[in-house]
Amino acid sequence: MFLEIAQARYISDYKLSLKFNDGTETTADLENELNGTVFKPLKDKSEFMKFSIVFNTIEWENGADFAPVYLYGLAISQHQMGSEPNSKYGTANR
Repeated sequence: MFLEIAQARYISDYKLSLKFNDGTETTADLENELNGTVFKPLKDKSEFMKFSIVFNTIEWENGADFAPVYLYGLAISQHQMGSEPNSKYGTANR
């Protein structure tokens, strides 16, 4: 199965809510991914918000896009980092 983006919605800043064709729903923060000439205009949030689903991924008005598998991996890794149990932080060893 090839990963495809089924739905995408702007949340805030550089965050997108993504639903993939395998049923996975997650959030991707692209703030640190907007590198290179084609992504430079997207650092303007008003331009970043102007995307649509073209074929199987999100594409911005200037033609910039990310592969669905890249977005999937990024979102999953960000989610795992953000949901890491924090019970060991700030507690004393017993």
